[in-house]
Amino acid sequence: MLYQLFEINQFMAAPVRKVMSLQQDMLRSRRNPLVDTRLARSWDAALEIVDNTIRRYDKPAWNIGSTIINGLRVPVEDKVVWAKPFCNLVYFQRGTGNLSSIRKSGHLDPRVLLLAPLSGHYATLLRGTVEALLPDCEVFVSDWVNAADVPTSEGAFDLSDFTDYLMEMMAFVGPKCHVIAVSQPGPAALAAVSMMSEDNDAALPATLTLVGSPIDSRRSPTTANLIAEEKPLSWFRRKFVYRAPPTRRGFMRKVVPGFVQLGGVLAKTSGRHIMAHKEYFKQLVRGDSDKADRHKQFYEEYLSVMDVPAELFMQTAESVFQRHELAKGVYYHRGRLVNPGAITQVALMTVEGEDDDIAGIGQTQAAHELCSGLSDAMKWDYIQPGVGHYGIFTGRRFREEVRPRISDFIRSYTAWGEEKPIQAELHRRIWQSLPNLRPTKARG
Repeated sequence: MLYQLFEINQFMAAPVRKVMSLQQDMLRSRRNPLVDTRLARSWDAALEIVDNTIRRYDKPAWNIGSTIINGLRVPVEDKVVWAKPFCNLVYFQRGTGNLSSIRKSGHLDPRVLLLAPLSGHYATLLRGTVEALLPDCEVFVSDWVNAADVPTSEGAFDLSDFTDYLMEMMAFVGPKCHVIAVSQPGPAALAAVSMMSEDNDAALPATLTLVGSPIDSRRSPTTANLIAEEKPLSWFRRKFVYRAPPTRRGFMRKVVPGFVQLGGVLAKTSGRHIMAHKEYFKQLVRGDSDKADRHKQFYEEYLSVMDVPAELFMQTAESVFQRHELAKGVYYHRGRLVNPGAITQVALMTVEGEDDDIAGIGQTQAAHELCSGLSDAMKWDYIQPGVGHYGIFTGRRFREEVRPRISDFIRSYTAWGEEKPIQAELHRRIWQSLPNLRPTKARG
């Protein structure tokens, strides 16, 4: 019922927003004799804040138009190259008409599969991560679909399905790629690489980087971890699981609405957000457009949320945060025991934030103990001082301090001599999935 009430509220807010928009047009009109007065600017700012509060935030566009390679600005276009009901694999094509990287030395850049979290926000939350990687890497991102928009005819989507999707994406991007799992996909990514290693899978990646992932949430437990462990599953089902309303393509699908998860987060940090909006009001009144635009851009992303499949949410709560199955070595995938100790050829890096209030210090590092088959030389670890959860994968500190370390790690395990035939096969499959592209003559 809550979801239906939310949709009704959005419907009723539409005419109110239209009236406010007309008022703003009048306040900003040069024909308005009060246009440059503090009164008009204050009223306009108030309307702007109310509008931002009541409107629906749809999925943002990637809006990555270019990147810089060897000092030259190169156009970038995002393309869906692999698609399933619950996820699209987006490839960021650098340059026009040529999928090969444009390096003067002639080598091809490493392929990076960036696994975005399926935990409430859209994959565009990693826009800054993608932008930071593009100058030196061919980047693929798992772009998860809003569960409320997936018809029930497509069936359920649980933790096992999620893990299967990760393995299929790794197979598509090809062997010796570099997987970066941000937050929520960490346990499933580790499980996927474990099984692929045990099977000696030809598509085995070269490296796995886990960023702020709850591999073992018993270590330095945060408030969210404690709540997840203490509350019974029936509480989560009652508080978080709803059916998609008739207005969505996935009508009657059981989902965890994005606005429910967002409401919980905002409630815990309400003071900070109230202060931020007070400052935003002052910026609008002063006409400080640069700061106001940065505030608006941040909240455009932060308040854009998606629904998560209920099966995935509930199984993750039980397996990862209550039973700690992967950490205890008792996690099964479709009846098969997952053994991270089978990983012997995939180098591992873990990244944590000193002030992370979602995945505490040590939770991601636990992967090193589980991967007992790896030599110490193939295990890298980094803790970024002075940042929280989001600071380890986006923002200035990520660009200047975290990203260079991940790049060093990836370069250390990139076999340049093997990249060309692998890239050629990958590009052939991408061209097949993108009929509007035509292959150009291969280099080298």
